[in-house]
Amino acid sequence: MFIFPELNPLEEIALTIGIILTLIGVFCDIVGSIGMVRFPNFFVRLHAATVGTIGGAVYPLFGITLMSLALNYLGVIRYFIATGAFLTAIAIVLTAPVGSHALARAAHRSKTVPVEPKVCDFLKEDERLIEE
Repeated sequence: MFIFPELNPLEEIALTIGIILTLIGVFCDIVGSIGMVRFPNFFVRLHAATVGTIGGAVYPLFGITLMSLALNYLGVIRYFIATGAFLTAIAIVLTAPVGSHALARAAHRSKTVPVEPKVCDFLKEDERLIEE
């Protein structure tokens, strides 16, 4: 109606929100990659990588879901595109935090990755309790 004259207002809103979500994903990817370069240790870099994964993949996939549903000229295939993008986004939301937590736990338990400064270390407390 306003930007895309061939779309009805609801489809235009869905398309605009999809474009905005895709741009948010671009921003999260840029921030995550800068964090990977600039952050000092493994654990903070792992956080930057997770931000890049969740924000940089999930938001654009939700945006693609909305955009594909808004574009009528795709025909029936738009429902397959939307379903695939939505299910992929949900899978990433469920698996990426679990994977980064497993990496962080393994690195901390192996004691090969230094953690400085330490605020609270439950692994040391647990080891101290086992020794007593």
